[in-house]
Amino acid sequence: MIQITKAEIAMHDTTLFSLSGRRALVTGASRGIGLTLARGLGRYGAKIVLNGRHPEPLEASRAMLADEGLDVVTAPFDVTDQDAVIAGVEKIEREHGPIDILINNAGIQRRAPLDQFSRADWDALIATNLNAVFFVGQAVARHMLPRGRGKIVNICSVQSELARPGIAPYTATKGAVRNLTRGMATDWARHGLQINGLAPGYFKTEMNEKLVADQAFTQWLCQRIPAGRWGNMEELVGAAVFLSSDASSFVNGHVLMVDGGMTVSV
Repeated sequence: MIQITKAEIAMHDTTLFSLSGRRALVTGASRGIGLTLARGLGRYGAKIVLNGRHPEPLEASRAMLADEGLDVVTAPFDVTDQDAVIAGVEKIEREHGPIDILINNAGIQRRAPLDQFSRADWDALIATNLNAVFFVGQAVARHMLPRGRGKIVNICSVQSELARPGIAPYTATKGAVRNLTRGMATDWARHGLQINGLAPGYFKTEMNEKLVADQAFTQWLCQRIPAGRWGNMEELVGAAVFLSSDASSFVNGHVLMVDGGMTVSV
């Protein structure tokens, strides 16, 4: 009699990547990568909660995804305000149900020579790119931990590993998010949570519009990246679904680079 192991069964289990019945909170989801990931998770069956600071663009994004047949609601609150985060997460859990997946995506960029970088821009980067990851991650984990399950995906960056002139403070925040991800996994993996990072390389986003339009920069980038091109935001969805699904049940504290090979090439 042929014996089939659980591992072999899992290899043919098409539900491994299904997010059906799960609820995903995506921060910074009114546009860009956040909106793209929200749409992607929704198409794999997740119920989506869009978060952003401003209700109007958030509602417009909700309506667009709802028109596509996705199950989506909004939860506007400021991720840099810890009290607002705690109250916002409590409201989601109370009114919509348990948060099974968190995509910690909210982030900003500020560019300037390091010797001229302002304190205001430094504080803004720390507040949005680092503090918010801790605030939202902690608030969501406090509900996940008693349930013994949950997925947290922190959006890191190729700049979690590399640096480029003019964005040293941004690089500092994304390096910190990488290690915060490792710390979250170290503390919470034993309780059934998987906490990982998703690190985009150079993608065509609104944040990068000026760089995309800069022919000299694009030429340099295409020569620097083994894939030879900018990334398209939809190419992040597969990695996000993997890290949000049962397919990554034994993956913890990992930062998954989606960068066209940039971080492995000199």
